[in-house]
Amino acid sequence: MNKKLATALSGGAVLMLVLSGCGGDDGDEKADAWAKKVCDAWQPELKKIEAANADIKRVATESSKPEEVQSTDSAAFGTMSVSYQSMGTALKDAGVPPVKDGAATSAEAVKGFESTAKGYADLKAKMDALDPKDQTKFAEGLKELAGGLEEATKGGKDALAQLNAGGLDKAMNNQKGCQVTAPSTSPSPK
Repeated sequence: MNKKLATALSGGAVLMLVLSGCGGDDGDEKADAWAKKVCDAWQPELKKIEAANADIKRVATESSKPEEVQSTDSAAFGTMSVSYQSMGTALKDAGVPPVKDGAATSAEAVKGFESTAKGYADLKAKMDALDPKDQTKFAEGLKELAGGLEEATKGGKDALAQLNAGGLDKAMNNQKGCQVTAPSTSPSPK
């Protein structure tokens, strides 16, 4: 059952893969400077999110005890919540992006990251409430959590779509801070 959770998380936890494509040579210095400010602030958060995702996948693909799954997943959800909140704050702190409707684009993206931060905080609370001693109920709880992941990550996905639609994708893709390595989405062999 936890493998399903890991598979679901693989798709949602590292939303930033959208930004990992090759950048264009836009040449817009103002947009590049804005993107550098954002991406430099995001880089440590992206690394934390990647590490949290890897921890979840690790306990899902090993024969981990329910208590270890619960503590690992809870810690990972907490990390992701804080990281997405920090990413929204970094976006605010960078100021209005130098694109058409930059203020609206940024405000909507910040809301999306805040929504994902809340979604992961809610998943952490639900994980903490599961009883690992009752394996049947624990497995059912994990299944329910996996079902809630799509909703939890929706805000972050929407935020990235907002930034891309606002014309910031090229400037952000050019920044090393916004580039992440794509983790394997298949569980590792036992």
